[in-house]
Amino acid sequence: MTTDSLPERAGRRCHNAVNPLHSALYFSPEFTRDFAEAGLDGFAPAYFAARSAPMGAVGPGTVTATFYVFKHELIARHVPGVWEKASPRDVLGIRLRAVDRMLRRLLGDAAVESPEMAEAAALAQRAAEACGRHSRPLYASQADLPVPGEPHLAFWHAATLLREHRGDGHVSVLADAELDPLEALVSHSASGKGMTPKWMLQTRGWTEDEWHAAQDRLRARGLLDADGELTEAGTELRKRLETETDRLDRAPYEHLGAAGVQRLTELAGGWAMTAFEAGAFPSDLFGKG
Repeated sequence: MTTDSLPERAGRRCHNAVNPLHSALYFSPEFTRDFAEAGLDGFAPAYFAARSAPMGAVGPGTVTATFYVFKHELIARHVPGVWEKASPRDVLGIRLRAVDRMLRRLLGDAAVESPEMAEAAALAQRAAEACGRHSRPLYASQADLPVPGEPHLAFWHAATLLREHRGDGHVSVLADAELDPLEALVSHSASGKGMTPKWMLQTRGWTEDEWHAAQDRLRARGLLDADGELTEAGTELRKRLETETDRLDRAPYEHLGAAGVQRLTELAGGWAMTAFEAGAFPSDLFGKG
């Protein structure tokens, strides 16, 4: 397949349909409860363990480097201590059990056990076949895991592969644009397409003073105005970041082809809407706040 065979931004639209079904896990009561029972009580230790477990019992430096937008001091408060409470293998088991119950609660058993779920899993896995491991640490470590046998878990596994593949590429794009972790968060929030400042500060470990300092740095580059809104140059930069991320992430969607991408977007988009309506995410999570 070539990029000309796909409608413009088809890969991004597919990612935006699939990714919520991956990321809903981290806001689910199943995730919070199951990880708390394993001694990982609270969002930060559970999240750091769940996303980094495919890499093994890594230290805080590895998590900081690969996650990019989290403050290192927050990570270091929990990593590597999380591995003393639950091994990476245990964490991966807890994660899949929480995924099973979350998808059944949000989508219903009929959807989870439907032929369409098996179809979506096959499509997402086919797309992921074209993802590359080199310079993609979060993707590559997830790709080393076995594919679960149940279709809804296989779908979540493939959704995670696609999410981490795009995310690894996006980190490279942010670094190339010379946006440090907090500048990346501030500019994304100002675009209205990311999490609100409240949630970014609450989950990423930065302080309000550090947030304001990052805003000042962006103003000095002409990317943010006095009211904290993106300037024309800032808007153009955010567009370029996404376009370049699309370019680096094009392989899986070219491999799947236009018809497959359209079908996966349709299936995942419908379930994502169902999940949103079922309260998969906090009502004030997204937007400018």
